[in-house]
Amino acid sequence: MKPYNFLRVLLVVLALMGLHPVAAQTTDSLDHYLETAAKNNPGLNADFLTYKASLEKVPQAGALPDPRLDIGFFLKPMDIVGGRQIADFTLMQMFPWFGTRKTAQTEATHMAKMAYAQFTETRDNLYLEVYTQWYLLSTLVQQLRDNRDNLQLMKQLEELALRKVSSPYSSSSSGYTVPAPSPATKATATSSTGGAMAGMGSMGGAVSSSGTTSSSAMSSGMGSSGGGMSSGMGSAAPGMSDVLRVQLEMAEIENNIKSILSEIAAEKAKFNALLNRPSDVEVILPDSVTMVPFQFDDVAAMDEIERQNPMLGMLVEEELAYRAKSEMDKKMSYPMIGLGLQYMLIGEHAASTMQPGTDNAMGGMDMIMPMVSISLPIFRNKYKAQQRESRLQWQSAREKYNNRLNMLQSDLFRLKHQLDDAERKIVLYKKQEQLARTTYQLVVQEFVTGRSDLTNVIQVQRQLLDYQLREAEAIVEYNTRVASIRKLRSFNTSNK
Repeated sequence: MKPYNFLRVLLVVLALMGLHPVAAQTTDSLDHYLETAAKNNPGLNADFLTYKASLEKVPQAGALPDPRLDIGFFLKPMDIVGGRQIADFTLMQMFPWFGTRKTAQTEATHMAKMAYAQFTETRDNLYLEVYTQWYLLSTLVQQLRDNRDNLQLMKQLEELALRKVSSPYSSSSSGYTVPAPSPATKATATSSTGGAMAGMGSMGGAVSSSGTTSSSAMSSGMGSSGGGMSSGMGSAAPGMSDVLRVQLEMAEIENNIKSILSEIAAEKAKFNALLNRPSDVEVILPDSVTMVPFQFDDVAAMDEIERQNPMLGMLVEEELAYRAKSEMDKKMSYPMIGLGLQYMLIGEHAASTMQPGTDNAMGGMDMIMPMVSISLPIFRNKYKAQQRESRLQWQSAREKYNNRLNMLQSDLFRLKHQLDDAERKIVLYKKQEQLARTTYQLVVQEFVTGRSDLTNVIQVQRQLLDYQLREAEAIVEYNTRVASIRKLRSFNTSNK
């Protein structure tokens, strides 16, 4: 390829990368945060190290007992036939009954699988926390947008009220209208917001002033009516009370914006703690929360729970481990066989060394003797008790499995009910939001023409925002219930 053509291709690739920031989408996605949490969370890493440690018990369980070496020296050599015994060496290796080591390894393997199931359960709990915290943060971001939009509407109402004060006779023919909030603005509220727009001050704290408006509008409005208020409200200009009411609403909304910003900072710190990151690391959030695609089949869900739920898997492995232990206890009640050698160091008789002519053909010859040892497990009560204990333990594990399965089935249908309820609420609040938006546009026109007062405008506007918050709250509840159902089946790459 010519250098000129290569340069053109390189420029095209760089341009496409600039148009499609794949890296940014990957590092800022929820899947990326889940992966980061799985890698960095200390609690999850601790359970994984526990699992790895349990794997090291498998070769330990299958190892032979250490051989035994006995060494004895005679301070004064003992005369025996054929010489004088100086020392005695005995080496013995014991062997368990046939199959005992294998069953011990089987038990240790199942115990390691139990540790892995516990690690999986910890991972699923962590994923659910990340999902929940992510939806909560998205809710707060949407609340912030709604309050800022509401503040803009209040500014427009303030301007409209000021026009009516300055020109009370021409307002009825004015064509000025206040636009309704954009349909794209959707609130995402959590359970802490409820229907809280009836009292806007119930939202959390603030960290930034980027979403607040200057108090100059309020101070100018108050200044314009200052003289009238000092001399009595009866001398104020007609309609000035509407201006003051709007400014009171604006002051409360500005405080709500600061509160939400403060709460966002606190929840981001909690989110970063799940990822084991510094609290000030920025978290990229979506502008709004939408329903996640999900299809529920109770029969298929229960099948997946029985196959994949880690707590059920842990109880299954516990039962298998105690079954293996019961078999091992049975084999331990059989004799153990030992094989060994005894080596006796023998020197010549003292008389033979002093009388060279003495016949001592065997004098001073060392002796080697093979040995066999067998343990005698004659005290049977303890072995029978061990076997009964293991049998009762695996029966207990089976009952715990059935109990856990019933609880999971109950949790599944409870979550299904909550999922259906959230879906019905989404449809209801969406319809109410559309009606409230149409009503808001009509009541603003009536206020402009003098056929309605500001109280109706503010009331309808609050209802509109309340329905938006309720709809978003239902969406967040729906998504959280979906994550909870997936957690029952255990999160994996296919259903995460």
